[in-house]
Amino acid sequence: MARVAIVTGGGSGIGEALCRALAARGDTVIVADIDGASAERVASDIGSRATAAKVDVRDAAGVQALVDDTVAQHGRLDIMVNNAGIAVGGPALELTLAHWDRIIDINLRGVIHGVQAAYPVMAKQRAGHIVNTASMAGLTAPAYMAPYVAVKHAVVGLSMSLREEAKAHDVNVTVVCPFWVDTPILDSTGPDDLPKSALMSGGAREAAQKMGIYSPQELAQDILAGIDKKKAMVVAPRRGRIAWRLARLSPVGVSTLMGAATRREMRKRAAAG
Repeated sequence: MARVAIVTGGGSGIGEALCRALAARGDTVIVADIDGASAERVASDIGSRATAAKVDVRDAAGVQALVDDTVAQHGRLDIMVNNAGIAVGGPALELTLAHWDRIIDINLRGVIHGVQAAYPVMAKQRAGHIVNTASMAGLTAPAYMAPYVAVKHAVVGLSMSLREEAKAHDVNVTVVCPFWVDTPILDSTGPDDLPKSALMSGGAREAAQKMGIYSPQELAQDILAGIDKKKAMVVAPRRGRIAWRLARLSPVGVSTLMGAATRREMRKRAAAG
């Protein structure tokens, strides 16, 4: 049976790939994004199985309206993907409270708003699946990424906790923890209206290329498999699972190695600049 899904951050990257993958297997998809034009582009490309919606996940009322409108139109909500997010990184001494507030509002509160809107609907239906996008940074603790690490760890914890209580209502919860994925976030230098840290000045693509970049299309298939199998976590690709296992064996050791690599990158950028 075709399912009804909402994907936030659906206008690009992982969200776009997931919207296309869901529609390709016959599901109805609401492509939700703060960039209305991007959402429209993706929905138009997909065709009749997709509808665009402009939403800022920081706006709890807006997210609630999105869920309410979807249920009113389709009679149910089967999958809620809380995927919208931004990148904020750099030395903590260079970051302001505004940096922290922005990433908490989008990457954490945005997920909470999606859960708060969708979970009651699914509990009443006694069916549904919530998917929250975290990161490998939610399972490890790389240096110079404290705001990003903090919110992604929170998303992992939220998801694992909610998963256990949601079982009583026949609702499933999956958290997605990808390693480097080829999305616009790799080229991001942080929010345009906030000061730029030295580390974020050139984005993260060059550093990611050294460790290998996964395609969003491959990750979308991993996520669909995770939904079908009702997995608690989707950790991908294989090198990400290896990094996670190493971090579980020696969290301090892995953080030390990651910190050393980042410091080398910072020195390289400083010399080039």
